[in-house]
Amino acid sequence: MSADELILSGNYLLTMDDDNTVVADGAVLVRDGRIEAVGNRKDLSSRHPDIAVKHLPDALLMPGIVNAHAHSGFLRGTAEHLPVWDWLTLHINPMHRMLQAHEAEIASRLCYAESVLGGTTTVVDMWRYMDGSARAAEAIGNRLVAVPYVGEHPDYDYFDTLDMNEALIEDWHRKAGGRVNVWVGLEHLFYADEAGQQRAIEMAKRHGTGFHTHCSEADIEVAEFEKRYGKRPMFALEDLGFFETPRAMIAHAVWLDESEVELISQRPVSVAHNPVSNMKLASGIAPISDMLEAGVPVGLGTDGEKENNNFDMFEEMKGASLLGKLRHRDAAAMDSWQCLRMATILGAKAIGLDGEIGSVEAGKQADIIAVRTDTPRMTLLFGDGPYFNLQHNLVHAVRGGDVCLTMVDGQILVDDGELKTGDLSEIIADIHRVAPGLFERRAAWLAANTGGSKQWTEAGQEGS
Repeated sequence: MSADELILSGNYLLTMDDDNTVVADGAVLVRDGRIEAVGNRKDLSSRHPDIAVKHLPDALLMPGIVNAHAHSGFLRGTAEHLPVWDWLTLHINPMHRMLQAHEAEIASRLCYAESVLGGTTTVVDMWRYMDGSARAAEAIGNRLVAVPYVGEHPDYDYFDTLDMNEALIEDWHRKAGGRVNVWVGLEHLFYADEAGQQRAIEMAKRHGTGFHTHCSEADIEVAEFEKRYGKRPMFALEDLGFFETPRAMIAHAVWLDESEVELISQRPVSVAHNPVSNMKLASGIAPISDMLEAGVPVGLGTDGEKENNNFDMFEEMKGASLLGKLRHRDAAAMDSWQCLRMATILGAKAIGLDGEIGSVEAGKQADIIAVRTDTPRMTLLFGDGPYFNLQHNLVHAVRGGDVCLTMVDGQILVDDGELKTGDLSEIIADIHRVAPGLFERRAAWLAANTGGSKQWTEAGQEGS
């Protein structure tokens, strides 16, 4: 469903502008996919009497959520209770060896459907065979930053290549009405040889795209960087030239020290914080409040379906708040507004799109969601006065299933909690159809390769 002209309204509007403005009985005038005006419903309706009003009396309007780091997939619940290296060795990288293009596309369709149903309008997805992911986003209607899983090294020749990454940029960057953007990706710095590293940097600079990779997720990486480069990870990335790209976004950044935080605060570097994944894989607690204080743009990410095990960004906000409090042993740390901003306008800034999305303001793209306010989780709700708690309920109580409407570029993708741009039962059936084949191929490879894939930490590695 699309609306060339529409006034969308709810009992509250949370703009996420610079002042975190909340408008009671708030409304948004949407025209040709953009936000033309924001204000009170009665005022906007009286000034534009000929424009239809879609009023949601028991809902709160807010910006669409930005998932700054995710992986499509369908291994949910099948790789549990393992430290990160066993998890990679026995489950994840053997899957990448066996994954086929049609399976990757079906996985993206499932993950994007789940995302928009939960109010996530933009997904930064690091995945395989991403021309299929772009087609999935084009169909579902979400905004996508596609970052291929690249391994540019003889030991990691079962990932995508930089040739595939560059072809994706040429075919899909700023396509699907501008909703699909393509960045340069590396699974990890160690998954590329020197020539591959330099080519990745050159590609991002030449095409004017961002660069994204995992780094400092596990403490073992710090020692390996010291061994290989004689310095901590962020300083190694700086010396190699990765921070000369238009934007470098680091996924995880759990083990950064004060000097690294200071360094990236002075460079075009952002961070994707993945609190639930970091807890589940026992990776550690990232120094997010330090990064925010230093001015580093930090977005929130779910990570993948296998290490989370969902794409619920409301859950991620709560996780970020609780982890921040635990790290500092301070109940006031990582307050609700900070977490909401990381999921919206700051997440948009982390991916370089804060001029277009991330807040409900005139001139921006109409990426808007509605959250039900008539649920037990939102009760009691005070939108003003001394007990104002709207932001706290959104972060600590709401879940993605409370989203009743999702709009991207003025197109309604989810209405009354129902996906309008795809057949959800068919999407789920497709996963059940293809999953057995992938699991069988992976099991056969593991049977022939005792111990699974080797890691870069092991002598005589054959890849990870």
